Amino acid sequence: MEIKFGCWRNSLLLLAALVLMVKLGHLQRWEGFLEKSMSKQNMNATLSFLIQSYNNASNDTYLFRVHKLLRSQMQLTTGVEYLLTVKIGRTKCKRKSMKNHSCPFQSKKKLKKSFICDFLIYTVPWMQYYQLWNNSCLEG
Repeated sequence: MEIKFGCWRNSLLLLAALVLMVKLGHLQRWEGFLEKSMSKQNMNATLSFLIQSYNNASNDTYLFRVHKLLRSQMQLTTGVEYLLTVKIGRTKCKRKSMKNHSCPFQSKKKLKKSFICDFLIYTVPWMQYYQLWNNSCLEG
């Protein structure tokens, strides 16, 4: 009888441990990046932050602006992580003007330039906090 009780007790402990692991794992598991569209308000603020960050880091004489949002993925963590793929283009406005949102795109063939870029942005939108974690661009 003692051996059977020990066996049952070990099985119950193992079962309790498995249930606890599943429950904790479910609460702490991140879903990963999901294809989701942003609200218009979050999208505008995030894209504005993204292109401002790009222009601040760029050595180009002209400002760039977002031409098209190609892909939007998000992941909920302690805030929201966005993985965005955008097409950006060189505008007619020089860096000094900083009026990026209303600048027309370059039309002269020699000055025309565009990139396809991936940006990883961490944000806490309800606190208006944004941080660029990574970006990479290819001419496109």
